[in-house]
Amino acid sequence: MLGPNPLKRRLEQGDCVYGMLNSVPTPWLVEMLGHAGYDFVVLDLEHLSVNPESVEHMIRAAECAGIAPLVRVPGVDPGAIQRALDAGAMGVVVPRVEDADQARRVVAAARFQPLGRRGITGGRTTGFGRLPLGDYLTRANDEILVVVMIESALGVENIDAIAEVAGVDWVLEGAMDLAHDLGVAPDTGHHSVRQALDRVARACARAGRRFCAIPRAEGQHRYWRERGVATFLVGEDRGILFRRLRDLRASFDAVDPGV
Repeated sequence: MLGPNPLKRRLEQGDCVYGMLNSVPTPWLVEMLGHAGYDFVVLDLEHLSVNPESVEHMIRAAECAGIAPLVRVPGVDPGAIQRALDAGAMGVVVPRVEDADQARRVVAAARFQPLGRRGITGGRTTGFGRLPLGDYLTRANDEILVVVMIESALGVENIDAIAEVAGVDWVLEGAMDLAHDLGVAPDTGHHSVRQALDRVARACARAGRRFCAIPRAEGQHRYWRERGVATFLVGEDRGILFRRLRDLRASFDAVDPGV
């Protein structure tokens, strides 16, 4: 059953929130992230083929562990957005939004009337009727997060108009795809990428939207904190797990065989 969004409450209190991109699609890992202290998890349906039942189980795991589940859908797809929210996601993340019209389409798919045109259903989001449908409609419009990603030069060019779209809550940067679009991949630290991200962050501040940064190098977290950013996606579980497993295995090769 949809409850108050803890991310919104923490941000309203002046706290920072930290999330993890989930690329190992299992409820166990989602639950582990919650107990590890992360505030939100982004379940990735853009680059992974995950069946709907598994997504729902991962959302349940997030609820059990007190971590807010957001779902990254494949694109500006009203059907995918609605299915993610009907499964219980507390927000949707939509990649490669490039203009205000696309942002408005995202909001329309994620919000109920009068803010959007999302279709109505019951099920687990209402506690199977325990939460009156009218209350659910109001709560969903108040609590569900709409997050758009800026991952291209065109998106950066149109960021002022995108950020002004009513119903958009956060703007998440996608520096790697942006670097590719700018012709400097994989250098996410290139000055053209940094300048573009600064432009996006400034537009968000002017429009009263949250800019969600992805710190990739030493000093970047401090850089964004000094500019008032309080929402961070701090990594991807798949890469973190691989590096830790690799380093652990390698550590045994370094041991003196005579010990």
